[in-house]
Amino acid sequence: MLQAGIVGLPNVGKSTLFNALVANAKADAANFPFCTIEPNVGVVAVPDDRLKVLCDLSKSAQIVPTRIEFVDIAGLVKGASQGEGLGNQFLSHIREVDAIVHVVRCFENDDIIHVAGSVDPLRDIEIIDLELGLADLSQIERRIERTRKQARANKDAQAEMIVLERLRAALDEGKSVRQMDLENEEKTLIQGLGLLTAKPIIYAANVAEDDLAAGNAWVEQVRQLAAQEQAQVVVVSAQVESELLDLPAADRTDFLEALGVEESGLKPLIRATYTLLGLRTYFTTGPKETRAWTIEAGMLAPQAAGKIHTDFERGFIRAETVAYDDLVVSGSMGAAKEKGLIRSEGKEYVVKEGDVMEFRFNV
Repeated sequence: MLQAGIVGLPNVGKSTLFNALVANAKADAANFPFCTIEPNVGVVAVPDDRLKVLCDLSKSAQIVPTRIEFVDIAGLVKGASQGEGLGNQFLSHIREVDAIVHVVRCFENDDIIHVAGSVDPLRDIEIIDLELGLADLSQIERRIERTRKQARANKDAQAEMIVLERLRAALDEGKSVRQMDLENEEKTLIQGLGLLTAKPIIYAANVAEDDLAAGNAWVEQVRQLAAQEQAQVVVVSAQVESELLDLPAADRTDFLEALGVEESGLKPLIRATYTLLGLRTYFTTGPKETRAWTIEAGMLAPQAAGKIHTDFERGFIRAETVAYDDLVVSGSMGAAKEKGLIRSEGKEYVVKEGDVMEFRFNV
C-alpha cells in the first residue's frame, strides 16, 4: 500500500489532522514541538460516492472501499538537514513515503506556539523546502563521489553522472527535483536514491474554523506558490475536524452547513492524495459486495485482475467492462448489455478510472 507522509513545521496541526483522518489514531497532539517522534501510520478509506450508487444498483450486501496509508511525521525545523530537532531521523521517515502532504499553518492563535514566532506560510514552506533540498544535495554529492571512478569505464555510470550533475545544479539554484523535466530513463537511474524533493506534493492549508469556507489571505499566498510548481492546495481546518469527531454523525452535516461548506476538508484531501499517488479505481459489483480496487494509472487489464487474485492475472482471458456512467444510466448490467455498452477487453486494454469489471480466466 502506497503511503503519503504528513509533513510540516511543529505546531501547524499535523497530528490533529492525522487523528481526524484515521479517527481512532493514537497520535499525540500537544502544544509543543516534537510531540510526535516515531511516525504514526493510519489506513484511511478513500471516500467515493460511486460505491453507494453501485451498491444500490446491485443490491449488494456490503461496500468495500479502497484505502491508502497516511504517515504522521514529526515536525521539521530549520537546520533539520544538519540534525537539528532530530532532523536526520525525521528526514529518513519522509524518505520512506511515496508522496508528501505538506501542512501549512494559515491561522492565528495566540494559544498555539509557532516555532518561528509568527504566522508566515511562505516562510514556513521555504524552510521545509530548503531542508529537504539540502538533504537531497548532500546525498547527491555523496553519490557523485562514488560514481565518478566508475564512470571512467562504465557507460551506465557515465549516464548516471550526467543526471546527477543536472540534479546538483538544479538544487543549488533552489529548485526541487520534481520541478525538473526528467526523461523516464533518467528517473530510473535515480530511483534508488529516494530523493525527498522528487516526491509529489500537495499542500494542506490549515485554517481556523471561520475561514474554512472562503479561505484567507494566507491561503491565497500558498495557492500562488503552489501554482508555480503545478501543485494542488486543499483547504482544511484541523480544528473543525477535531470538533466533528466529538459530534454524533447526525449532527455533522448541520455543523458543516453552519460553516458554509458541504463537506469537511478531509474528503477532498484524501481524494487528492489518492490521485497524487498515481492511483486509480475500478469496481466490481454484485449481490455479495460492491468493492473499489486500487490500481496504478496505465495498468493493463491482467494486472488489474491480479489485484483480486494472482490466478486472475495468470489465467486471464478477457474482462467484461462497462464505464460507471454508462452502467448507472442503464440501471443494470442486463440493460447495459442490451444496449451494447458492455465491452469485451483483452490483455492490452488499459483500465480506465471508474471501469466496472468482471474477469474471465482459466484456473
